[in-house]
Amino acid sequence: MPINYNLSKVYELSDNDTDFALTIISLYLEEVPAEVKIMKEGIEEKDYEKAYQVAHKIKPTLDLLGMFTAYESNQKIMLWTKEQGQRKAIKEVYKELKHCVDEAAKEMKKDFKL
Repeated sequence: MPINYNLSKVYELSDNDTDFALTIISLYLEEVPAEVKIMKEGIEEKDYEKAYQVAHKIKPTLDLLGMFTAYESNQKIMLWTKEQGQRKAIKEVYKELKHCVDEAAKEMKKDFKL
């Protein structure tokens, strides 16, 4: 049973289609970790628009994959971009998001033998 993600929404949407689930997992592995790196650049540069665009882009994927902690961290980052807060206020939240994304990726690779 996965700890860092949950495929129940994916299976519900696809009538338990494992090929569809694998496609979603593959897209996650290709896109989300790379997007999170771009988000870090936005945070470091105080480029609120860049950080927001990434957070907005990955939001539905985090929700679909049942990554609740990552989703909440992403929401906090989106709020931070709207408020144009200070970097130090969001660094720990970003670290939590990155940790969740990385751990889920490791788990997915192991679970799906990728």
